[in-house]
Amino acid sequence: MNDIKKGVRFSPSLCLTHSCNLDCIYCYQNHDGNNRMSFETAKKAIDWIFANHPDDMQGIELSFIGGEPLIEFELIKRIYEYTTAKYPQEDYIFYATTNGTVLNESMKDWFRSHKDRFVLGLSLDGLPETHNLNRSNSFGMIDIDFFRDTWPGQGVKMTLSEYSLDHLADNIIFLHSLGFKEINGVNLFEGTFDWSDEKYIKAIIPQLRKLVDFYVEHDDLVIDQMLGRQIDVCVEENRPKRKWCGIGTGTTFFDTDGSILPCPFVTPMTFSQEELKEILNTDFKNEDSFIDDDCFNNCYIYPICPTCPGANYLVKKTFKTRDKSKCRIQKLITLYAADLQAKRVVKNVASFPEDRVYNLITAIEKIKELYMPEFEMYRDIL
Repeated sequence: MNDIKKGVRFSPSLCLTHSCNLDCIYCYQNHDGNNRMSFETAKKAIDWIFANHPDDMQGIELSFIGGEPLIEFELIKRIYEYTTAKYPQEDYIFYATTNGTVLNESMKDWFRSHKDRFVLGLSLDGLPETHNLNRSNSFGMIDIDFFRDTWPGQGVKMTLSEYSLDHLADNIIFLHSLGFKEINGVNLFEGTFDWSDEKYIKAIIPQLRKLVDFYVEHDDLVIDQMLGRQIDVCVEENRPKRKWCGIGTGTTFFDTDGSILPCPFVTPMTFSQEELKEILNTDFKNEDSFIDDDCFNNCYIYPICPTCPGANYLVKKTFKTRDKSKCRIQKLITLYAADLQAKRVVKNVASFPEDRVYNLITAIEKIKELYMPEFEMYRDIL
């Protein structure tokens, strides 16, 4: 989701540890268990955050990350107590994404008692066999009920691997069956996929078709982040030039030693020190430094095509150029997102504002006109 619009929360992150107790097959980070944040470093980071809160953002969402952040649970409690005591009147919440495996009953009790100001998000990849394959046989170590019942409005984050691609739809449907109304992230791009390889395109088509049918039938559910694209914004004639995310402006990352970096992707766990030094010379307020002119000027779905500037830099050594190996998969997903929107409109047109229906129909027709021919060879399975 694009979170750089005015009024959203400032999103700083504190990396409490580089250590992780799992060895997920798609992890791009290098984990060094010796790197952990001290309480003194954390206090300085908290004070910096409140002193440098951007004026055009409402409140703060302070995230704890790792590694696995709950390895440093005692540090989390100390930071929470320090922050709430020193800044009692400020508008902020705490957040952490966890693999869920290190939670004990004492920790659960603490989180339950602080659930209104501290949200835990769970990484869960779907069916037990899928999750165990991707995430070190850890499904049975997770108290899924705790996450769903404590934060019922909070979805789960799911990451796809090439080994679970053939079960993408079943994994998402399974997560919904557990009682999660929303899948906050279906991450297609952290793994080892080369989406320019047609075998992956062919494999994901029946999965997308199955998901469209599922979400049409279950229209009470929030569409997962992958297919839930606001395609009607593509009809806007004067598209604004802006970064996809808040890297370096709306987001800030504090590494374990207190180093300040632009976002949680751009860290020593992903980039070399030489690369980080070059990255820090970037003017993050200059939107044009992050706009791929070819995409902006020539791609109809540019406004809804998700991208990660850090991931682009990892591949292209620049923030300005997008990784074009993902173009076909983005077009394909948008085709199915358009099909899903069309079927939901037909099923319950009264639930859509009239002006939005017009924009949706316009976008649906244009998307099919532009991209259906590109996938003509798969017409029998589309």
